[in-house]
Amino acid sequence: TLIQGDKKAGFTIFWADDGLDTGPILLQRECDVGQNDTVDDLYNRFLFPEGIKAMVEAVHLIADGKAPRIPQPKEGATYEGIQKKENAEIAWDQPAAALHNWIRGHDKVPGAWATIDGQMVTFYGSSLLDASVPAGQELAIKGASRPGLVTKNGLVVFGNDGKMVLVRNLQFEDGRMIPASKYFSADETTALELTDEEKKMEEDIRAIWKGILSNIAVIEDSTDFFKSGASSMHVVRMLEEIKQKYSGLQLQNEDVYMATKFADFIQMVVRKFRGEDKEEELVIDYVSKNINNMTVNMPYQCFINGRFVNADDGKTYDTINPADGSVIASVSSASLADVDKAVAAAKEAFENGEWGRMNAREIRRLMYRLADLMEEHQEELATIESIDSGAVYTLALKTHVGMSVQTFRYFAGWCDKIQASEYGATIPINQARPNHNLTFTKKEPIGVCAIVIPWNYPLMMLAWKSAACLAAGNTLVLKPAQVTPLTSLKFAELSAKAGFPKGVINILPGSGGLVGQHLSEHPDVRKVGFTGSTPTGKQIMKSAATNLKKVSLELGGKSPLIIFSDCDLDRAVKMGMGAVYFNKGENCIAAGRLFVEESIHDEFVRKVVEEIKKMKIGDPLDRSTDHGPQNHKAHLEKLLQYCETGVKEGATLVYGGRQVGRPGFFMEPTVFTDVEDHMYIAQEESFGPVMVISKFKNGDVDGVLRRANTTEYGLASGVFTKDISKALYISEKLEAGTVFINTYNKTDVAAPFGGFKQSGFGKDLGEEALHEYLRTKAITVEY
Repeated sequence: TLIQGDKKAGFTIFWADDGLDTGPILLQRECDVGQNDTVDDLYNRFLFPEGIKAMVEAVHLIADGKAPRIPQPKEGATYEGIQKKENAEIAWDQPAAALHNWIRGHDKVPGAWATIDGQMVTFYGSSLLDASVPAGQELAIKGASRPGLVTKNGLVVFGNDGKMVLVRNLQFEDGRMIPASKYFSADETTALELTDEEKKMEEDIRAIWKGILSNIAVIEDSTDFFKSGASSMHVVRMLEEIKQKYSGLQLQNEDVYMATKFADFIQMVVRKFRGEDKEEELVIDYVSKNINNMTVNMPYQCFINGRFVNADDGKTYDTINPADGSVIASVSSASLADVDKAVAAAKEAFENGEWGRMNAREIRRLMYRLADLMEEHQEELATIESIDSGAVYTLALKTHVGMSVQTFRYFAGWCDKIQASEYGATIPINQARPNHNLTFTKKEPIGVCAIVIPWNYPLMMLAWKSAACLAAGNTLVLKPAQVTPLTSLKFAELSAKAGFPKGVINILPGSGGLVGQHLSEHPDVRKVGFTGSTPTGKQIMKSAATNLKKVSLELGGKSPLIIFSDCDLDRAVKMGMGAVYFNKGENCIAAGRLFVEESIHDEFVRKVVEEIKKMKIGDPLDRSTDHGPQNHKAHLEKLLQYCETGVKEGATLVYGGRQVGRPGFFMEPTVFTDVEDHMYIAQEESFGPVMVISKFKNGDVDGVLRRANTTEYGLASGVFTKDISKALYISEKLEAGTVFINTYNKTDVAAPFGGFKQSGFGKDLGEEALHEYLRTKAITVEY
């Protein structure tokens, strides 16, 4: 089915007959075939797990006497010829998609092949290449009307439609496999002269080979691992035996296939041992746009194990510019297989990779370097943030990007101080006389962390969580919001340039219901950090129970802002508007409800409306714009419905409540008054530019406190008054993780941030955030 390019595949359970697979049909199942799926992919994702379930169902159908017997034609019901090598030769006069289907359809058996330089060369690992023709060295292929190109990414071959296929690996007739990018340099490597230590390692490995290849009298330089009888299982055994003796050697299964002869294998191992196997240059396919007086280069693929790659099933989705509704880029949409790959990469990096061997000061250096690169690219990052999320450019530059840089620098400073003070302590315990005891605690990283972030501050939310995660020594798999993936993917590029080892940082754009859910229940993920809605946070907690993951949640809010008549009214108006309209109201700590003392209520509302009329709504890249578009169309529609509900319930719509009559997802700043406690808009978060105002009686401090606390949320809160005693009293009584007094939105990287009640638990920022990504171990020594 892959060879034909079918979009569907499946399996059939037959009633047994002489042919075993030609009898009547009992049960069938089908699945979608992704653009880059191989038979192995289909087997692992569908055929094996669904086959087990189907066999159980088939047995029950038979036992219940309900099993159908559907006759089938016998034509074509044979495997004859499909797995013969001579039938797998590539016919070149076909479109690129057909060539790709042929190659992946024969991967790994029998292997699609072509004749190059007079010998049979088998192609493995193909993908369609949708880009401009890359630079490379021409390679003549028998039967192909156009030469292939050996590029830094692999061998590019052309269909008769001019489109391209990228092939990653090539195998020669003698069984030797090479990266296709190394075709012209495969035999140019000068043999290394081994040191005494390396000769000892060579003999140790020779003994390991001898133990596996027991039928071979002597392991010589020319001994071929596979031609001597080894199988794929022996590859795992051999590498594990080597790892036991030389734990610093990081060898992969593919390394064996690339060097099957003993001498070649030893040369490869020694190069790795010496650190001469330099990492290949990071390859990035950009979507580039000339915008905001600059060229912005945006990665759009998944970032897994240090490489930008298409989603495993080839699926993509469009990310939209909310200022005009145009498509910015077609972004890879990660699959379950991609989650598994990313988690495996993060686990390997944590347990066996370079990252796990780094000391805290080396991690600190990487984090400072990353912060520097983010600062160097701040205009580009802010522009991407602006077109992808709708953030006003000046705000994106100062807050979305600026605070992200500050966050990485702050937590970089913590890297080598985690064992200081309460982070590592000696503890007096009862002595086991006549001996003595020493007990001390140690803070350790948790392991693989899944981070799921929202769309309102895409880069800043990434920084708030991942900086603390990395400073503590963990590795991470991060899922950006589906509608705002681009700054996260640019961050991935910068992290690679900063020198973060492969697998430490992985970015998976795509569906929250698919990717986020799989991360939250994945058995190798040990911690989930989530910012988003309360219902999703509850689902994550349930999923995390599968292996008792540590969880921190920053969820919904309905933050109260209490304004007393003894405040500085002009400041309260200015700050109150910022509390609601900052970042178009798409702000987790936005003041969801304002309580204004009766004596100043009308004047406060009048001043607010006057100021709203002065606000400039428009292009977020215009430096004079005050108010940009809402993040995405569905959210704008939800906000308009929110305002309709408020009107129906009897609140007074003083201003706004409508979409702005221009292209894009713009909404007027909105003001409601006469909002009563039972109303929907008094209880639920809008997450948009909607000011919800309620009066409270003059001097009724305890009454307004009760009303402010009558919500299941407890993220932030605020109070405006010149009476410091009143302010402090209210700050003690408000049930919220943050209280602002005579200010609002004043967060800082050193101050802990997080909510109470159904606004979640755990902290971002500040020293406390480190606790979320560490575990405590107590160690007792007797002497």
